[in-house]
Amino acid sequence: MIEDFADSPNQLVADVDCTGEGEQLCDDFGIEGFPTLKWGDPSDLQDYNGGRSYDDLKAFADENLKPLCSVANIDLCDNDKKAEIKKYQRMTLTALEDEVQKEEQKIEEALKSFEEEVEKLQSKYESLNAEKEQQIAAVKNGGLGLMKSVIKNMSAEKKDEL
Repeated sequence: MIEDFADSPNQLVADVDCTGEGEQLCDDFGIEGFPTLKWGDPSDLQDYNGGRSYDDLKAFADENLKPLCSVANIDLCDNDKKAEIKKYQRMTLTALEDEVQKEEQKIEEALKSFEEEVEKLQSKYESLNAEKEQQIAAVKNGGLGLMKSVIKNMSAEKKDEL
């Protein structure tokens, strides 16, 4: 795949060793698991969630790996996106950093809420599983095994009679 785009002036397909020289780059983009595929403007990479076959990746790259609307390519943006970029460019660096911090806090809160809810689900799962195991044990201890044994024995006797 890398070779397919080696001569492209607008497209870059590359791999990064997150355990070696690329560790800082991976940290900067929040890469925690491997393999992780990212795409888009280098200053705003997005997660790739499509298929992993060569054909899937090639089709996605052909369709999406091109100059995109960004601060560096504002001429590719629609009017709404241009206005949004200009609004941010008019802000002071401190004000913009404060806004970024607020938005990142929203993400942290969403992640925290998700983790708390998953923890509740895990606790509920464990409780339900324990209850299920107790119910199954009660049924088995209540004579199910003996009933099955009697059925098997009766079936064997019936075969012997024939």
